[in-house]
Parts: sequence; C-alpha cells; structure tokens
Amino acid sequence: MLTVDPSILGIYRSLDLIGVLLNGAIGGTIARQRNFDIIGFSVLALLSALGGGMVRDALLQQGPPAAIAEPMYMGVAVAGGVLAMVIHLKGRAWELFRVHGDAVILGVWAVTGSTKALSYGLPAASAVFMGVLTAVGGGMIRDVACGDIPSIFGGNTLYATPAITAATTMVVFNWAGHDGVGMIAATVCGAGFAILAYWRGWVLPANPEWAPVNMTAAQLMKALKRAECRGERDGIAEGRREGHAEGVAEERRRWRASGAEDPDLPD
Repeated sequence: MLTVDPSILGIYRSLDLIGVLLNGAIGGTIARQRNFDIIGFSVLALLSALGGGMVRDALLQQGPPAAIAEPMYMGVAVAGGVLAMVIHLKGRAWELFRVHGDAVILGVWAVTGSTKALSYGLPAASAVFMGVLTAVGGGMIRDVACGDIPSIFGGNTLYATPAITAATTMVVFNWAGHDGVGMIAATVCGAGFAILAYWRGWVLPANPEWAPVNMTAAQLMKALKRAECRGERDGIAEGRREGHAEGVAEERRRWRASGAEDPDLPD
C-alpha cells in the first residue's frame, strides 16, 4: 500500500491536468503540420494526451480508464488541441516551453503509472513498464495514427530512457518505504535527464551492421581458418625435415656398404 502525503497527491493531480493540456496542444501542433481539420486536431490531442494512460488502465483491468471515468481529462485534452488550432504555436519560445514542460510531465506520468501499478500489487518490472507506457504511450499512438514511426524508436534525443529512469527510481523508493520522497525524486530525475539529453543532444547508438553474435562467429571462423593454415604449413615443414633425415641416413648406409668412411653429411 502506498503512503503519500495528500498535499503531494494534490500537486500531482494538478501537474497531471497540466500535462494533459500541454500534450493536447502538442497533438494539435502536429495536426496543423498535417493540415488536419478540427476532427483531426481533437483526435490527435486526445491520443497524445490520454493514449498512454488509457492503455495502461486497460492492461490493469481495474475498472474503466481514468480518462473515460473522469470527463475532465477529455475536456482538457480537447481544449489543448483547440488552443493549438486558434493559436499558431511556433518559434523558439514555444520550442523551449514544449521541451521543458513535456520533460516535467514525462517524469510525472512515469511516476503516476508506476505508482498505480504498485498500488495494485504488480511486481517491480511490471510497475516500471506501466510507468514508461504511461509516459510515452500517447506519443507512440499519435505517431502511428499519423503514419509515422514512433519518435522514441531512434534518431531523436533520449525520451523513453528518462521515463525508464523515473519509473525505476520510483520503484526503488517504494521498496525502501519512502513513497512521497520517491515521487518527487523520480520526477526530478526523469525531467532532469530529459532536459539534459535535449541540450546535450544525447541519443542512443544505432548501427544496423552491429551484430556481436555474428561478428564473434565470423572472428571464430577466421581464427579456425588461420589455425588450419598454420597446421598445414607446420605439417609440410615437418615432412620436409623427416624426408631430409631419411635421405641422410640412406646415404650413410650406402657409404658403409661400400666400405668407405661416412661422409660429412649435414643432419
């Protein structure tokens, strides 16, 4: 059972709604880029803001998803999409606000998802997965709905990795019995990691040619081939030495048979 101060829960409730509004607006900006109408704005706003939490709640099977049970969530998400429709959110100022605000919400949602899983008695690994799903699931569904490869699959600054960090931190603090401190610490870790990754341009390495098992097998085959060639060369050299020794012995036998002294033959 989680033991968290009600004031902390209230703060997280407020941050949760702010995150829904922000991600609804982010979905709306993508709808503008695709030249969608108001339906497209609304759907992308809902998917972006609520998709991860809805999938999480569907997997937990503990009643209807919170986004459906509490109409406020859907209203705030659509409001974010409408905001992006009536105001063209662009420029450096919006970019910085979006990145930093989304980083904080990433940490909040990773904590929210992991704590909800822990409250239902799920093991640590499942809690981490639920936290990450809550944080990045909406963006993944939104990208797929737009016909894009989810941005977290590579080529972009770290996003899922900070979510994993935040969810794992929360699970560790829960194990230690400090849920309230863990919620704050995990959010700070996840948000700080995401912001630092943005400014430093951190990405996970990706190399389609990298296959350590295949590489090791190829290296092993080369080593065996070299050993085989070396063995063949050693065998030829040994055969030559044996042939030379037999020739010297035969020559000495012939000289002895003729009654002459042994010639000074090399061994």
